[in-house]
Amino acid sequence: MVNIVLVEPEIPMNTGNIARTCAATRSRLHLVEPLGFDVSDRAVRRAGLDYWPMVDVKVYPGLDALFTAHPEAADDLWLATTKAPRDYTAARFRDGCWLFFGKETAGLPEWFRMAHYDRCIRIPMRPDARSLNLANSAAILCYEALRQQGFPGLSGVGEMAGL
Repeated sequence: MVNIVLVEPEIPMNTGNIARTCAATRSRLHLVEPLGFDVSDRAVRRAGLDYWPMVDVKVYPGLDALFTAHPEAADDLWLATTKAPRDYTAARFRDGCWLFFGKETAGLPEWFRMAHYDRCIRIPMRPDARSLNLANSAAILCYEALRQQGFPGLSGVGEMAGL
């Protein structure tokens, strides 16, 4: 299982797409406030997110609250940042790992990145590209983490397998 943490996400469509990835992969979604949108039951229903009930989502008032509720997160966390010294292929993702992503306009806070410098990873891209979309980045790292674990609990074949 993978834990995806969005720190101060701003764009509801990105979080909705990441929530859908979490639903499909049985990953947990952790949202660190402030959020740039409403995730109340009413707002989710209005947005037509029919997969939302399949998502295990928790909201925290800040990073301190997340680490208080989940001290184990400090043992196996990975910070996705374009500023990282190494790419994600250097990471060895274990069951229960925590993948942290920052807000769309600023990324993860510098103090947090520096505190976990050796756990910062990036997705390779051309040098003149600012960054990938947050939802795409979360999907890439989530699926890499699950691939390294053998895709536990996920279907390994499609309906065409028996043809």
